[in-house]
This record gives sequence, C-alpha cells and structure tokens, in this order.
Amino acid sequence: MSVRGIGIIAATGQPVIAGTFHTLVPQPTSFCNLDCSYCYLPDRRARQFMSVSVTTACARSIEQQGSVHPVSVVWHGGEPSATPIDIFRELLAPFEALRRAGRVRHESQTNATLIHEQWCDLFAAYDLEIGVSIDGPGSLNRNRLDRAGNATTARTIRGTRVLAEAGLPYSVICVVTPETIDHANDPVEFFTALPSCESVVFNIEEQEGAARTPVPEEAAYRFWSRRLRHRLAGSPLRIRDLDRFADYLGVTRAGFTDHAPHEPIPTVAHDGQVVLLSSELLGIKSPQYADFIAGNVLREPIGDMLARASELRYVTEFVTALNGCADRAVWTNRSGDRLAVALLTVNVHERRRCPDCPADGSATAGRTSTAAVSTAHPKAPAVGVVGAAGARPTSQAPPPPHRLPI
Repeated sequence: MSVRGIGIIAATGQPVIAGTFHTLVPQPTSFCNLDCSYCYLPDRRARQFMSVSVTTACARSIEQQGSVHPVSVVWHGGEPSATPIDIFRELLAPFEALRRAGRVRHESQTNATLIHEQWCDLFAAYDLEIGVSIDGPGSLNRNRLDRAGNATTARTIRGTRVLAEAGLPYSVICVVTPETIDHANDPVEFFTALPSCESVVFNIEEQEGAARTPVPEEAAYRFWSRRLRHRLAGSPLRIRDLDRFADYLGVTRAGFTDHAPHEPIPTVAHDGQVVLLSSELLGIKSPQYADFIAGNVLREPIGDMLARASELRYVTEFVTALNGCADRAVWTNRSGDRLAVALLTVNVHERRRCPDCPADGSATAGRTSTAAVSTAHPKAPAVGVVGAAGARPTSQAPPPPHRLPI
C-alpha cells in the first residue's frame, strides 16, 4: 500500500513529508509581553487575537483527516497567556469533542510571567501540558527581558511556583547562546531544583541571518560532552535530547530502521493563514516564497493544503536539501561511548550546511542549527517550535507517526 506524503527520499523511496499532520501549532496571538533578544517573531508587538471561527476550522481539519493517531495542538505565540483567558477558553471549545475522544491533546509553551490560579484551573480542566521558557538563573537568562529592558527571571520562577502549587508539572525549554554555552553546569543544577520540572530541552541558538553570532562548533561539542557526563554520573534531570537519541540508537541497533516521514507542522496565524514545516516562517515576508503561506484554514482544510504542498517553492527546496543530506549522512555504531559519539556527530552535522542544501537567497540560507535530530513526536514546539516544550517521559509517549523536520 502506498504511503501518502510529499516528496520522496531517493535512497529509501519513502515520503519526505507526511500527507497528514499530528502536530498543529495555532497562534492565539502574535503579541508577547517580553522582548527576548533572540526572538524571531516579527509581529510580537501586535495585539491580534485568533477568532473561534479559525479554531473551528482547525478542529474540522483534524476530524476530516481521520488519523488513528492523536494530534498535539500546541498553543504557541507570541505569548499564549497574553490572550485574555475568556477568549482562550472559547478557542479551546471547538476541539473539546475531539479531546474527549482521545484524538486531540493540548500543549502550550509559555514564559510563565502571566500565569495565575485561573490559568492553572483552565490548564487542569483541558489537560494542557505546559512548557516553560527560561534559560537558567541570573545572567544566563539575560536575553529574556521585558519591553522596558528589565530582567524577567524572578517573574518566570514565580509562575513555575504557581504551576507547582496547583499540582501541574511542566517541562522547560532553555535556549543556549554563545554567551551562556560554557556555563553548562549552572542551568542543570537550576532546573534540577525547580519544583515540578519534569524535563528540559536545550535548544542551542540557531543562526537566523547575520543579526547574532552563532555558537562555535567547538563550544557545541563541549556542551553536549558535559551534558552526557552529567547523565552518566547519575544526574536525575531528564534531558529530552539525550532521551530521544538513546531511544533512537536502541531502536536502530535492534534492527528497526526509522523511515517515518517528517511532520508538516501546519502553523496557523490568528487570521487563519497557514505555513508549513516551521512555525518560525509565520509572519515572514518574502515575495519569492509568497510569504511561505500554504493557504488559509478559513477557506480550505489543512489536508487540501498538504495535498498540493509540493507546489510550494520552499517545500521543494526542503525536499532537495533532505535528499542531499541523506546521501551524505555518516553514522557510527562502534563500541565504546556510542551515545556520545552519535549525539555529538549529529549536532555538528546539523550545524553545517550540506553541499546540496539551498544556496544563499533561498528559504534556508544563512541558517545553522545545533538541535539534535528528533525521531519522536514532540511534546511541544520546542514549539518550539521550534517549538518544542519538553517531552513527557519517553516510556509513556505514544508511538510517533512522523518525525519533526526542523
């Protein structure tokens, strides 16, 4: 039986991108009360709120695709809790029948500075899984400032305590920058001590054009070597990157090769506009890529957008780049510390632009990434997207139908 999908990996004959989605990223508002120096969102000062008609159309798209796997609806921003709570509750309503049937689960990534008891009540009522964005204690959180240039660490910690007091566990996304990457032990101790923190995702800062200096390759090696040594020394902190890679190596050594297609990750703006593959593309203006818009959910189901996604220039470039990378991927299965070798190799490989990746001027020009390859379904976009908010314990996660592409 043929597998629905977009593009083909020549080496395997398998689709590059899935023709169905299991991660949906609605943006209830593009507004954020913070002004983080590394934020990629162009409209984070605009107070625009999603309407119920948009989430109704999103829920209809989930229902129409009829997948047996649940869809993670990852509320991202902006700052989701900057949405008035009554509006947010209305936005959840169209998904409720699907949630109760086990076909939808809700997740949200937040800076936690606006969290109060009423938000906790809503999270509990709709079983939202929470991811908190914080980069560590003191100066390690220096890039996460409010609009007046003030530090936000104490406000985020207050929010995590409100979550903990309400009995709500959460995961953490920590962005690691060139300024903080060599202070590797400080955030580990900090996150280990945070009440109710279940896991952490370390996102080493990506290069998004020339505005910020990228993390040096050698520093990335040092960082992940320290993380691994911490784990081997018995650290109780769950680190999603290490958990997923250990799972991946175990599965591949057992002879189960992962040819799952990548998640299309439809991301929906407040007005229903949809981009694919990365929430970072939402709001980006580029005439040569038609602003990366795949369609509008108010006018057509997301499934119809995916059916013709191969016509989008940035999608075809993504397929071409993935084929080039697949031809050049080198994996190791030698004895010794294989997890360390594999993890570090993949991190460095992801940071280098493959010779077949699009040249300057294309959708991915000027970007490097140190994110470890994820073969499991994300709990949230480490939304982030890159969104992904951390992950539930791996043993409890359902079998992922697709992989996260970026």
